[in-house]
Amino acid sequence: MDVKERHLLGGGENIVDMVDLEEENFAVSNSSDADAAFDAVIGSIEDIIMEDDFQNLQQNFMEKHYLEFDNSEENKLAYTPIFNEYIELLEKHLEQQLMERIPGFNMNTFTHLLKQHKDEVSGDIFDMLLTFTDFMAFKEMFIDYRAEREGRGLDLSQGLVVRSLSSTSSKPITSRSTAQLK
Repeated sequence: MDVKERHLLGGGENIVDMVDLEEENFAVSNSSDADAAFDAVIGSIEDIIMEDDFQNLQQNFMEKHYLEFDNSEENKLAYTPIFNEYIELLEKHLEQQLMERIPGFNMNTFTHLLKQHKDEVSGDIFDMLLTFTDFMAFKEMFIDYRAEREGRGLDLSQGLVVRSLSSTSSKPITSRSTAQLK
């Protein structure tokens, strides 16, 4: 850079600061673009898993295999082919949908980014994605599903007591007294 160019950019000592600022903005711009792209993938995943196609695939798969799973410490040999079939069916469906919606989408790249951004992803989405890579999360999903199907799910409705925060009423509102509120 010659003396004229330095002068046009505001003097010799500020050139480094200006160049650094441009590089910083460039880095921020790239980072924002990467974050926006990651957010777009997460948004697409949310859309896909809420669609009937995905819900039906998962529901039918769970219904077909839930009786195989129990809450014992030991993992049965039968779990492995079920896990592999689940990945083949549901992860491939998700990946195919993402590739149709996001040009240039790559599942391996996304998986790497997901590990870096796991704290930024909704718990439900992260848990569902975890079932593709973490066998114990997959098994737990089946155990929970079986408990729900067999009526052993967690039911807190009988123990629920709501109290007014105002000092005018200290009487607890229970399921019996809610009819009086209507």
